[in-house]
This record gives sequence, structure tokens and C-alpha cells, in this order.
Amino acid sequence: MRKIMIIGGVAGGASVAARLRRLNEQDEITIIERGPHVSFANCGLPYYIGDEIKDRDKLLIQTPELMNDRMNINVRTNTEATQINPDNKTVVLKTEHGVEEASYDILILSMGARAIEVPIEGAKQSHVFTLRNIPDMDKIKSYINERNVKTASVVGGGFIGLEMAENLHALGIDVTLFELGNQVMPGMDKDMTKLLEAHLVHKGVNLKLNSSIKKINEKSVIAENGEEILSDMVIMAIGVVPESTIAEAAGVETGIKGAIKTNDVFETSIKSIYAIGDVAEVTHKISEQDVHIPLAWIANRQGRLLADHLNGKQIEKVKPIGTAIAKVFDLTAASTGLNERTLKAQGLDYRVVHVSGQSNATYYPGAEPMTIKALFSPEGKIYGAQIVGRKGVDKRIDLIASAMTFNQEIRRLSEIEIAYAPPFSSAKDPVNMVGYIAQNVIEDNMKLIQYDEINHFKQIIDVREPIEHEVGTIKGAKNIPLGALRNRLDELDKNIPVAIFCQVGQRGYNAARILQNNGFNVVNLDGGYKHYKAMNEKVNPPEVKAVEQVQNEKLTIKEQLMKNEDRRVIEASGLQCPGPILKVKENMDEMKDGEQLEIHVTDFGFCTDIEAWAKNTGNTMISNETKDGKVVAVVQKGNDLPVNVLNDKDGHQLVETKNGATMVVFSGDLDKALASFIIATGAASYGKEVTMFFTFWGLNVIKKPGVTVAKEGLDKMFSKMMPKHAGKLPISKMNMGGAGAKMIRHVMNKKKVDSLETMIEKAQSMGVKMVACTMSMDIMAITKEELIDGVEYGGVATYLGDTEQSNLNLFI
Repeated sequence: MRKIMIIGGVAGGASVAARLRRLNEQDEITIIERGPHVSFANCGLPYYIGDEIKDRDKLLIQTPELMNDRMNINVRTNTEATQINPDNKTVVLKTEHGVEEASYDILILSMGARAIEVPIEGAKQSHVFTLRNIPDMDKIKSYINERNVKTASVVGGGFIGLEMAENLHALGIDVTLFELGNQVMPGMDKDMTKLLEAHLVHKGVNLKLNSSIKKINEKSVIAENGEEILSDMVIMAIGVVPESTIAEAAGVETGIKGAIKTNDVFETSIKSIYAIGDVAEVTHKISEQDVHIPLAWIANRQGRLLADHLNGKQIEKVKPIGTAIAKVFDLTAASTGLNERTLKAQGLDYRVVHVSGQSNATYYPGAEPMTIKALFSPEGKIYGAQIVGRKGVDKRIDLIASAMTFNQEIRRLSEIEIAYAPPFSSAKDPVNMVGYIAQNVIEDNMKLIQYDEINHFKQIIDVREPIEHEVGTIKGAKNIPLGALRNRLDELDKNIPVAIFCQVGQRGYNAARILQNNGFNVVNLDGGYKHYKAMNEKVNPPEVKAVEQVQNEKLTIKEQLMKNEDRRVIEASGLQCPGPILKVKENMDEMKDGEQLEIHVTDFGFCTDIEAWAKNTGNTMISNETKDGKVVAVVQKGNDLPVNVLNDKDGHQLVETKNGATMVVFSGDLDKALASFIIATGAASYGKEVTMFFTFWGLNVIKKPGVTVAKEGLDKMFSKMMPKHAGKLPISKMNMGGAGAKMIRHVMNKKKVDSLETMIEKAQSMGVKMVACTMSMDIMAITKEELIDGVEYGGVATYLGDTEQSNLNLFI
């Protein structure tokens, strides 16, 4: 009988223990677990916080009682291993009853990983959390429920950070996501994460790239650039490092990030001590380098194989490729193998292709787009792949990962016989297309260029249809549709290289073939204009934030126009661009001015396409939003619309030609400032264009917290006498040395009324125009640096100009 001690449960520890028992009834197996739960679904923790998973108990995979009763495994929870003594094969254990020493014949280390901690001022406060286990989850859940959390900051744009941002948002919490790097999902490439970043912003996440926080206050965080952002709670999701402290202290050799080094059978540098899971180093199959990949599949696989080895079975060394997947709101992001950044760092020669495909046959309802990026050697070895889409992403990344696992070349992807029926796939699946395109590159010398190379060409040809070209194109490109190319070859110069592009690459490939066969030196833009636009377009999607419902019989123009029951509705789900735009044009050509068209599309890129098309063609966007995983856009033919439409009590339509609201904010009192913003946001929710003109004492309302500007003389005196920012405003009655203002803020919080700072943010998000009077700023010694971001500057002429279009004018 052997005494086998396992430090750490969850994926690796629980798996090795279960397999050991199945293979051997005689061994004495003990699991030492620091926390209260031995085996739980840690990947499901964010989804319980966001109420996607309702039953907490479903996260508990195995209990100590079950493991003991069914497998005769001794599980000791709430027990911490504090020291390993390899010389006498003992481990020091700390329990609620004291300290003891336990012996082992075989020791398996499966302590997992711990959250990275960074020295941020205020990071030890009770509203700052990390998420690694069930107790962490319970603390976050309780805090949200008990503290009326309205705003949150998430630090880190990796898996946990993105999942927490989504699930906090699902609870109605305004989320700011900080990422120190220039992209989310650092395991993927920037050209793929741009799709995710645009989607995050579209969903209302306040995304801060190249940014971190330097201080955490009770109700806000201070970014590195000095910006203060309201935040009731903070989630630290910067990443993880191996929990290898006691192993290092015992003399166990460690490597990258402090992960434990092991041999082919998981044995460490000390005999009879093994390591698996997130605490251990692994050798990457593609790079052949030692890496740290904290993923559940690897830990489970290692646990099974180690148990096999300890029972005399032959095993092969685990060489993972790092296949991972995550849900990001309506999108799915997946990757496997090496990314482009790693290939460059290792000096490897590689090729890249982008494929735009659909989850199933485009003519069958429910087809949704996906983008696949594949990286491979000039000879065809698959280095890695990344996919972003909404449906079927998991299936495709698994196909490519399987090919990599069994050393198949990228060309062999075209040979995979995929189960095909219209609801599930296409006759040529996107994965097949990756293989075909790679074959064209390797065997037929098809030359591809990337989005950042095409602008260097002097001869650029857009082979899309004119309607697509009108919506947007590459600067300097000449539009020659593919169907007309053969008849217009004389317009091209054979002495100058030609760069071809279409929407996603397929028509570009056909055009390149035509030109190649006619003696031209031609290259095709990989991924087409769709990919080029995504990489060069500023992330500024349509406004999707909902405003409070107006409790009034009058309707805004959008609400009124959306009640049009005679609207023509068309379904364009599953169509590749330019299909949806072409359908819009075909239908609009048949319609009369004032008639509306509603179109349903599954490609998120259509949001910006339809906005540009409507603007360029003189038509009017009524609405443009996502519903149930689709873009639903409503366009009205022509642009001769009333500014505001109201109903009288008899249902007759009334028209107002003026729809603005202006107000002078003269007062610096908290209660009056609150009133002004309540009116401003209310007017904005009616669809009015609101201008707030801040002058004299009212300038204190829009001051930025935490900003100090050196001043002299009277300017310095003025600054000392005035409130520092909105949070320091007095009230007009019963101020009582500031106690009254604090009392009002306390009551507002208790009654779940937004603070003034939150009202200001909401007003800006709703498009309320805030103008600071420059003359008053000069008199009051207030500089631009002291005012919040987004404020405009002007004089009385600016204000009077806006009042000309106003049917509501107030002085507060």
C-alpha cells in the first residue's frame, strides 16, 4: 500500500485522485485542499455572479463526502499545506485545530494558480475583489446584492476580465474595463480582437485600452492619466501565476513565471514529487518551448496520465497547443496554437489567411458570420488559428486544433469531410475554405497582402459593385467591378503592380486570377475591405444605451416613427456583404419618399455599413440596434422628416419644427444642479437636442475631481473659495456647513437615486451638449484643465445660436 498525498483539488487534483482509485484499490489517497470545496467548476463562477447560472450547487462537481463514500478518498478541506520536507517525506499541515505533520510515499502538487497582485493604492479595500474560487464568488455576489452596486471597474482584458464585464453588465451595472495593453484577449492578435473591442463598446462597456488604474477610492478609481471614473466595486483580473511558493521553498526547480518544471512523466526535480495543472510548466507542441498554460483541459489530461504512470502504464508526454474559447456578449472568440506576435518574436517565417464564412448555409435561416485567421509555415505546417463569430465557432476551432494535434498540414483541412446539412454547415465549410485558400498560397503562388500594406501600392483596384464602393473604399482605389474587369484591362498599367480587393477576398481572388493570366503583377488583399475597415475604423458603434422610459403620452420621433405599421420588412440574415446592402437598395428603389424599410442582418458590420449608406444616399436612419443576435435597422426613404412628432389627445399627429432645449446653469448649488440635469436628461429622452450653458458659479458643477492648477493672486483666492468639483457643492437651503449636502447625498443613495456625478455621465452619454462660458471662466479663474472631458467652450453667441432651435429655455 502506498500513501499518496495530493495538494490541491479542482481539475488536476480531483482527476488524478479519481483515476488512481479506479486503477488501484490498495493505495491510501488523501487530498489536501486549502478551501472549503474540493472540486468545483471555476470556469462557471462569472456566470453565477451574472445570474446566467441560477443554482449555486451545480458548480460543485464533487463533495468530500461523495469522494469518500464512492471512491474511498480522504478529502481534507480547509487544510493548508505550509511546508514540504522532502528528506523525510512529510508535509506540514495547518488546520483550524492547529499544526500537524503528515507523511507520504508519493506527493502530487496540484495547487493551481493565484491571481496576480499589483501595488495599487487602495487595493486592499473591501470593495476590491479577485475571482478564483467559490468563496471569492460568494463575496462578490453578496456585495452586489447588499450594496446597490451601480458602477464597476474591471482591471484586465483577458478571459476572466471579459467574462466579468459581461456578467456585471447583465446585472445592469455600468462597467469600465481597463486593459494595460493595446488590445483585449492578449492570446489573440490585434486584427481579431478589434472585432471584440467594437462589440464591447457597442454593448455599452466603457473600454479603456493602454490604460490602468493608479488609485482606488471608496466610490471611484483614478486612471493613470488622472481621469476619475465612478466605481462602486473593482474586480482585479490581471492574470494568474503558479501557486508554487511551498514547492520552491522545498527546493523544487521552477521555470517560467515560477511554474514547476517536470519531466515526461510529471516528476519534479525531487524524486517522488510530481506536479500537474496550473502550477506546472508544459512544453508547447508547436514552439517546443516551455510555457505556462493554465487551462482546465490540460490539468484534467495530466491528472489521468499521471495516475496511469503511477500504476505502470506507458504514457506519452503531454504537449498542449493551448486551445481556448470565450463568450464575449453575443460573440465567441477562440484560439489555438501560436499567434502572430509569438511567431514574429521567435523569428519564424509564416503565412496568414483570413476567411469570412457562415455558421451554416446562407440560404437557411440563422446563418451567422465568422472570421477565421490561420497561420502556417511556407510548407504548410499549421502554427495556429483564431476565430471570432457568434455561432459554430467552437466546432471550427476544434477541427483545426484536431488537425494540429495529429500533425496535419493546413492543406488537409480542405479534405475534412464535415457533416453537412443546411442548418449545420455549408457544402464548403469555412474550415474547408481555409484549406483551399492556403493551398492556393502554397501551391499556386497566390500573393496576399495585409491591411497595413495596401496603401503603399500606386495601382489599387476595388472589384466590388458600385454600391459597395459608394458606402466606403480604400483611398485612391479605382472601382472596376469583377464582371467588367476583362473588358477594362486597358485601363490598367502592366508596368505597375496591382493591388486587388473585394469585400472579403473571394472576388479579389478571382480578379487576381484574371490579371495573372493576362500578364499583370497582382496581389490580393487578405480578408478584403471588411477586414481593412475593421482595422482602420475607430471603434465608435451606434449608440445602444437605453434611457429611462418617459412617463408621458408624447413620444419621441424615434418612438413615433417606429410605430409605423406599414413598414416593409425584409430578412437578410446569413447574407454576406454586399447582400444586405443590395437588398436595401433594391427595396428602396421601389419605395416612395417617407416609406420605411426594416431589415434583419446577422453581420454586426452592417451597423456601420447601413449608417454610411443612408448618409451617402440621402436617406434617414430611424433606428439601428441589435436584438436577439441580429442587427435590426430601420431606414426611411428620403430625409425630409419633421424634427419632432407628437400626438394630441385624439391621436392626431402634430409637428414641431423646433426641437431644442437650452438652459443657463448659473448656480453652483447641489440641489439646483441636480434639477438642471434631471430636466436635461428628461428633455434628451424626448429626443430634444439639449444645450447646457455653464456660467459663473455654475462652472463648479463641471469641474474635474483631483485636478490642481497653480495660480497666483486673486486667481488663487477665487480657487480656494470655490468648490473643487461636483462632489463638493453646497445646497441652497440648510447647508449647515456641508452637513446638509452630505445628508441629501446619503438619502439619494438610500433611495437609489443617481448621484450628480452619475447624472452628468448619463447626460453626456445621451448627447447633451455642455458649453462652458469662456468669459466667465476668465473671471472666475477656471482653466480648461479643471473641467471634465467632453465640455465645449464658447460665448453667448454659441448659446443664443442654440436657443434659435429651441422650444424650451430655462435659467437655473
